Amino acid sequence: MMRGKFIVIEGIDGSGKTTQLQLLGDKLKARGVPVLHTREPGGTRVGETIREILLSPASSDLVPRAEALLYAAARAQHVAQVIRPALAAGQIVLCDRFLDSSLAYQGFGRGIDINLLERINEPATGGLVPDLTIVLKFCAEDGLDRINKSGRSFDRIERETRAFHAKVGDGYLVLAGRDPGRYSVIDANRPAEQVHQDVMTAAEGVLNEILTADSGA
Repeated sequence: MMRGKFIVIEGIDGSGKTTQLQLLGDKLKARGVPVLHTREPGGTRVGETIREILLSPASSDLVPRAEALLYAAARAQHVAQVIRPALAAGQIVLCDRFLDSSLAYQGFGRGIDINLLERINEPATGGLVPDLTIVLKFCAEDGLDRINKSGRSFDRIERETRAFHAKVGDGYLVLAGRDPGRYSVIDANRPAEQVHQDVMTAAEGVLNEILTADSGA
């Protein structure tokens, strides 16, 4: 059986990750490709419990290193229980956030050393690296305004300052620059359908073998 592919969509809060993940998944499913949608933090029963702690405004006293360790714990459960089994079964795993979120938010945002964060996450990922990471480049202020206009309450991370979110956005671009062959940076300050076209093109680049096999070519 052909191993599946692991595609992650990253970006600041309000950048449209969830929308683009859904559009990509729908398009792949329409082409007969087995797709699994998942997210971080979360994706498992344990991970969703940790997510509640991490995102609840009631956890305002959570210190940065404890925050980083909780994200890593949720990730370890997610990789072992969901992502690796799905890849082994030949599925395309589409994930809303992965390791780069920790590096961007706890590293560039909180100021924790990037090398330390990578060491913390080594046992969590077990060396698993996405086949493709799509970074949605989006204005931090627009992202927060989009959340505000949606009418839902801001979670603990979204309540951070605009300067914090701007640092996170800049951090994603630095991370993408370290390994441009594995990243695709896409301008998300455009209509969703235009962004989707670029997301689909990037995904086809790593799914070519699977899509070709599915078409019978």
